[in-house]
Amino acid sequence: MTERAATLYEAMGGMDALRRLSNTFYDGVLADPLLAPVFADFTRAHIEHVALWLAEVFGGPADFTAEHGGHQGLLRVHLGLSITEEQRTRWMELMIDAVGKELPKDERLCRRVLEYFDWGTRIARDVSAGPVGQDLGEPGPTPRWSWNGLV
Repeated sequence: MTERAATLYEAMGGMDALRRLSNTFYDGVLADPLLAPVFADFTRAHIEHVALWLAEVFGGPADFTAEHGGHQGLLRVHLGLSITEEQRTRWMELMIDAVGKELPKDERLCRRVLEYFDWGTRIARDVSAGPVGQDLGEPGPTPRWSWNGLV
């Protein structure tokens, strides 16, 4: 099935799958002593925002851009978080677990999804070193990730 799906979004199972993935992942994050402090201002709405972002990145509807400011909006919320490499690595460990639990058992699909998360968490870590309100310039449109990686 996933080989025939045109987008990673479709292969994952659409918004329902991304909501499950986000819920499972953030349940782990909020219980994790290393990551919970990064999410001190967490609200359950964050899960929906993440699911919308991921939908857009993986080839689904562009609702995150329409409703939450696109790439600029996503980067801006990471400013001032001072994410460490240790935290980024732990984030990836929890996401690997969530992907294993919530996405179809398709090696190629999971590999592509995790490649995106590795790439994206490195950007989030770098941006998080900047102060809240820093001018980020124009980061360009929301990145898109396909069966072949970054489009």
